[in-house]
Amino acid sequence: MKIRYFSYSIRRMTPRPLTPLQFSALLPYLLPRSPAGRQIGDLRARMDAIFALACTTAPWRAIPPEHGNPNTIARYFRRLTHAGLWEKLLEALKDNEPTHPLNTLAPLIFRACRRAVRLRGLKFIALIRRLGFLQALNGPPSKLPDPDLSEIIRTTTTLPPVPATRPQFDAYLALTRALRQLHRCASGVKHIPRVIRLGWS
Repeated sequence: MKIRYFSYSIRRMTPRPLTPLQFSALLPYLLPRSPAGRQIGDLRARMDAIFALACTTAPWRAIPPEHGNPNTIARYFRRLTHAGLWEKLLEALKDNEPTHPLNTLAPLIFRACRRAVRLRGLKFIALIRRLGFLQALNGPPSKLPDPDLSEIIRTTTTLPPVPATRPQFDAYLALTRALRQLHRCASGVKHIPRVIRLGWS
């Protein structure tokens, strides 16, 4: 599979309301009804609120009143996330033609993905890495787990028996240290402060 690497700028973003063309490109991926089956009134305003907050490191309760009830927006974001919206959008970005209107939303989608990672877990991190959308990760790549690297280490690495001679033992120690370092890289950092996790660029 050929991986396309993107370099969208997401530093100091000030999101603007979705244009009709952008919303039309996004609409097929959204959940138009509540769990009870009721039609959601203004999907566009709801997505504007999600993207506006995603461009900050603030909690959901910080959504300004003009965007609606923070609990409602946060609940809808979780529903979209558990429905796999962000995976579908990343796959679409990978496959789209360069002029597709959804591509103009890529920086906002990446920001929203940073919030979704905690709900979707390691499989989502692995997908983001495979697609090459590293700006969608919820922190600097060097500080986050790398599930694919972990699997490679697990399936391809076997230590030889401990050697008896000193020169061979020194080489054995060097090998175990290198493997330990690889394991650390694959495991990532245990705790990343929120401001770094959501705001890195």
